[in-house]
Amino acid sequence: MPKVTFNNNNNHFFQALKISVDDYFKKNNIRKTGDFRLYLKTVVLIGSIVSIYLCLMLLHPYLTQHIGLALLMAATFGFLSACIGFSVMHDANHGSYSPNNTLNDLVGLIGSNGLGANAFFWKQKHNIIHHTYTNIDGIDDDIAKSPIIRQCESQKWVPAHKIQHIYMPFIYSLSSLFWIFFMDFSKYFGRKIYTTEAWHMSFKNHLVFWITKVYYLTFFIIIPIMFWGWAAWLLGFLLSHIFMGITLSFVFQLAHVVENTEFEHVPLDTNKHIETAWAEHQIKTTANFAMSNKIISWFVGGLNFQIEHHLFPKVSHVHYPAISLIVQEKCKEFNLPYNQYPTMGKAIASHFRVMKQLGKKPSLSFNKLQLT
Repeated sequence: MPKVTFNNNNNHFFQALKISVDDYFKKNNIRKTGDFRLYLKTVVLIGSIVSIYLCLMLLHPYLTQHIGLALLMAATFGFLSACIGFSVMHDANHGSYSPNNTLNDLVGLIGSNGLGANAFFWKQKHNIIHHTYTNIDGIDDDIAKSPIIRQCESQKWVPAHKIQHIYMPFIYSLSSLFWIFFMDFSKYFGRKIYTTEAWHMSFKNHLVFWITKVYYLTFFIIIPIMFWGWAAWLLGFLLSHIFMGITLSFVFQLAHVVENTEFEHVPLDTNKHIETAWAEHQIKTTANFAMSNKIISWFVGGLNFQIEHHLFPKVSHVHYPAISLIVQEKCKEFNLPYNQYPTMGKAIASHFRVMKQLGKKPSLSFNKLQLT
């Protein structure tokens, strides 16, 4: 993989910020991991999707007479599955759910593998690669969707990108299916996460991977088909994943692929030194949205506070609204941007504008630059 280094010699911003954030937790005598708010949310979200699943299976004679209700339940299942990913799995796999690492691992497995994905690869892809090399084309797997969609100017342009802002929601709607049935297997057999060599897998890691896939096949395909038949199962299954995929994709895209966020490019097998500190890079490549909307914050697991999350990934999302005030103050003090959109709608509109702009054919000179 390409090698990227940051200039952390001038790291006064993050040093000052970290001192202020640590003081906040000490003065208020609270720990940085989750508290009753997160644990209650876990019970509500997981309890909800388990209840929906059981209702869809056990009440199918009634629901076959009320197919609209069944489809609504399938769509809700998909949406809440994404919310479990945001609120439960995300904190747990970052180690910020609980001070108990065993509990973090267990909840991370329930939140990701319980829905068919693989926590082992996600931790490396997200915690290590994405959080270290945010928006760096050539390393960050989160923006490596070319040539299907073009997410930064350094990526190769193809004619289909002219309408990518139109077909983009369709691609997003397939993302969770793609994750479970293709991306995990691609990483498993290819032993790579985009351009980065994957971690060595122990026997336990291999076993958990295959148990997860068999479990998903059994509980989300075979058993539902036994109750509902092929056609009804397929309709509900696709609808669930459409809502899950759309929800997952838009929330994560609003964090980095919007106006004013910056990108870097590292050609394959080359090295690059970025003349900013890592923390300043996170500030410049990340954006918040709907920070004052408590309902959105609850459902997206505080990921509308992505700036705070990228700076302090070991801090639970329940604390982001409070520490965001400190981050904003320090950004102003050190003359750094603080990208944020007042509403989710405005952030989505910004994402569409960026994708439409990236769909335009670049100049000939820039095309030559891309190839070098």
